[in-house]
Amino acid sequence: MARKSFVPGAALAAAAALAAGLAGCSGGSSSGADAADAKSGDATAATQSAEPGRYQTLPEACGLPSRSTLHAMLPGDGQRLSSADAQKLYAGQADITYDTDRRVGCHWTRETTEGTRHLSLDIQRVVSYDASVSDDDKAQGIYDGKELAAQIPSGGADSGAPTPSPSTKDKGKGPAADGVANAAGKPGGKATAAGKGGKATPGAPSSATGADPGGSTAPRVLDGLGDAAFLDDKLATADSGVHRDVTVVFRTSNVIVTLTYDQWSTDKTMLPESQELQDKARSLAGELVDSLSE
Repeated sequence: MARKSFVPGAALAAAAALAAGLAGCSGGSSSGADAADAKSGDATAATQSAEPGRYQTLPEACGLPSRSTLHAMLPGDGQRLSSADAQKLYAGQADITYDTDRRVGCHWTRETTEGTRHLSLDIQRVVSYDASVSDDDKAQGIYDGKELAAQIPSGGADSGAPTPSPSTKDKGKGPAADGVANAAGKPGGKATAAGKGGKATPGAPSSATGADPGGSTAPRVLDGLGDAAFLDDKLATADSGVHRDVTVVFRTSNVIVTLTYDQWSTDKTMLPESQELQDKARSLAGELVDSLSE
């Protein structure tokens, strides 16, 4: 049988082809790794683009207002409290929540023979689980929804700083800013509708808010209070009497605070004064911004 001859050129060609194939496989593997690294880098960039909020925990809500603030906001209309009752009143009652790092609240109520005052705080810490949306932006979206639901007019924002109440500045010298005159000498700033004898005159609460024609007590955006804030004010009557509800909502970073302060009067001719309630609510809101910023 004839023996096959050995062809050196063919062997070299086969070796070259094998080397080229191996090089191709190696190149493909490197390309895949580069793609993986690029995807990892994109994910890292997306994560870094959404900044976390300033607040990672929440304080205990009942301990935020100072004792002097609570004393001013919950007057006794001349009725004194025992030490035990005062301790219970000013300690407040904490709201029950499932996660105190995400939501806390507290409320205080003082009842007198002439009416009731109620104060409540709701504090929410917002966390965004979207890598492209920061905690602050998520919180702003929630705040915007609250402002829209309250139908707060756009523009015309005030400074957010409380102004002296006409009742404390000029007691008995004329009607208050919301069209009602104040009864002098009472720590609660009790108000009666303008007119002789302190009786309500027809049409005294000219609107649901009881705002004066100039709009100084009307629902509005507040400047200089946290990152965004608004105030709402509503006057309403019920079978049990008349009440005014003042609400201040503000956002600071990824925390949203809702402060509600209301006064009930069993005498429908004794209208709770808008200016006094708003001044006290806004003063407390400023105190809370400072406490949260510490």
